[in-house]
Amino acid sequence: MQYWLVKSEPNEYGWEDLQKNREDVWDGIRNYQARNFLKAMKSGDQVLFYHSGKTKEIVGVAEVSEEAFPDSKDTENKGWVAVKITAGKTLKKPVNLEQIKTNDILNSMPLIKQSRLSVMPIEKNQFDLIVKLSS
Repeated sequence: MQYWLVKSEPNEYGWEDLQKNREDVWDGIRNYQARNFLKAMKSGDQVLFYHSGKTKEIVGVAEVSEEAFPDSKDTENKGWVAVKITAGKTLKKPVNLEQIKTNDILNSMPLIKQSRLSVMPIEKNQFDLIVKLSS
């Protein structure tokens, strides 16, 4: 199993939207590195859902429910892909960016080093720590 983090502006598409829909297509990604990460996602992989923008916090855990397929929004056929994710549990306490930056295990996450990426891998120990910090 692999672990991932996806980012979204809550006013565009937030955790509450995914919860309401239960499952949704994660599409519209137009960064080559993020696309490669989407291609690497496997069904059952765990995904942290991060609200970017004003709040900057991890708010929930989702799961990859369908592996990479062509992004229907790719009207120019440039090889962009999408995956489906399913809402899991809402974190009891969101884990904010400041907590991540000041933690020795978490501050090496791509979220800090490559902050513009909207899809990124994380390590199992980082995933586990974030879940622990949120309880």
